[in-house]
Formats: sequence, structure tokens, C-alpha cells
Amino acid sequence: MPEPLRIAAAPISWGVCEVPGWGHVLDARTVLTEMVALGISAMELGPPGYLPQDPVELRALLNGFGITAVGGFLALALHRDPEQAIEAARTNAALFAATGAQMIVLAAATGLDGYDTRPELSDKEWQTLIETAATIRDVAAEHGLRTVLHPHVGTYIESEAEVDRFLADSDLDLCLDTGHLLIGGSDPVRLAQRRPDRIGHIHLKDVRNVIADQVRSGAIEYSDAVRRGIYVPLGEGDVDIDALVRSVRAAGYRGWYVIEQDTAVRPDDSAELPSRDTARSLAYLAAIGSALGDARSHWARI
Repeated sequence: MPEPLRIAAAPISWGVCEVPGWGHVLDARTVLTEMVALGISAMELGPPGYLPQDPVELRALLNGFGITAVGGFLALALHRDPEQAIEAARTNAALFAATGAQMIVLAAATGLDGYDTRPELSDKEWQTLIETAATIRDVAAEHGLRTVLHPHVGTYIESEAEVDRFLADSDLDLCLDTGHLLIGGSDPVRLAQRRPDRIGHIHLKDVRNVIADQVRSGAIEYSDAVRRGIYVPLGEGDVDIDALVRSVRAAGYRGWYVIEQDTAVRPDDSAELPSRDTARSLAYLAAIGSALGDARSHWARI
């Protein structure tokens, strides 16, 4: 029987984001309860500080819900003050490793709050970015973790040209995020087919391309696009998720597929809507898995 798809979730699907003022932040126990209710048993840890920073406390919390840590997302200004970025990575790598996580998902942040503004980057700063990412890779490896680079809207690795430049200048693999790549102007399926050797991790999002066009043109900011519903449950947008999964599976990818449907929760909202959307995404992935010959429940008890 074929290997099941290894499905995990992330708190951003419930509106938990590192950006100040992004939206209402649901408490961790609420989000973990929602994950478990959907049968999810693996997760990325969310922004630093959302979950306990003490390793013993964090392990106890995750174990209490029967959830395994896959890794965590770190958006760091790699192009400036490398020592600060490396120290932040070192601290988080130790915490991630203590939970049994496998990786750091690294983004090349601008150093500004949020993802709506992106100053120009000089060639010298680019070289510093590449060197800092390499050092963070080595620091993570000391803790038994892999590092993957996450192309992300509003960071210094966003567009197709920037992704290609990074792949040429660095030996880090990518976190292939289907939504951020499409918004940034890349075809995620084509990238997976062009560079299957460099796909180290996957974030699955589906996107309304009509809103993504507005972000690319500068008509609206990314944060506004999220609030307008740029992300939709898998299979309901313009990313060919089925083709993506089939392509990477055929190329030998056996890593995690992390459902990440970025959303912002309003103060009076509950977890009901994001949980409903995540459930629809899980059902869509289950159908893909069934078509691939695995009729089991893909996300539970992995």
C-alpha cells in the first residue's frame, strides 16, 4: 500500500500570525483543540512566543493533545545584523529540537513589521542574506534540524527571479508554499517540476488569482488581500493542488504537507470558520490520497 500523505497544520490557519495588529489571536488551547477535533496530529509551532518557550512546558502541552511538532516558521532579517538573526535561530532551534521537531522554516524578512512594504535590497545585502542563511543552516544542524527557505510575499525572496537567484546562490532547499509562490508570480507546479531536487518541505494554500493579481499590481496590500479572502480551502481556488501533489510524489517527495490558509480573525469571531475551511481542505487532500491508492485517513495518527 502506498505511503499516506503526511499532513500537518499551522496556527496561521486560525489567524495566529507574527505580524502586530494582524487580528484577534485565539488562545493556544483553543487552536490545538480545533486541530485535534479535525483529526490532525502534527503541526508547525506558529510564531515565536505563541506556544510556551520552556521546552518542558511545551512538550507537556503538545503531548497532552497528542500532537507532534514538525517544525516552526522564523521570519528573520537575514540581510542585516547577522548576529541577531543567528542568535534568534539558535534559541528557536534548541526549542524546536526539544519538542522532536525536524526543521526550521526560514523566511528572509525585511525587518519591517508585516508583509506590505519591501525596501530595495542591495547586492551586498543579498550576499549577507545568503551567508546568514547558510550559518543558520549549520546552527540548526547542530540541533539535528534541517533548514528550508520559504519564499514569502513581502520578503526578499518572493518573485520567480528571486527564487531562482536563491537556488543558484544557496544550497538550502525550499519550502514550496503554493500560495505565496503564486502571489509572487511563480507557478508552484512548474517550479516543483523544474526543481524537484530542491523541494524540502511543502505548505499548501489555495488562492483566488483575481485578488492575487491586485496584490502583484500594487492595487491592494497583502494584509488587505487576506481580509478580502485571497485564500480559500484547497481545491476551491486557482492553484492546481492535485497536480502539485502528484508531481512531487512522482519525484519521490515523502515529506510533510502543511495546510496553511492564512486568515485574520476578528475580535468577535470564533474558531468555527477557520476550522470549517481546514476541514474542507483535509477532505480535498483525502480525495487526492484516495486517487493515489491510499484510502486511509491521511492526517490522523501519523
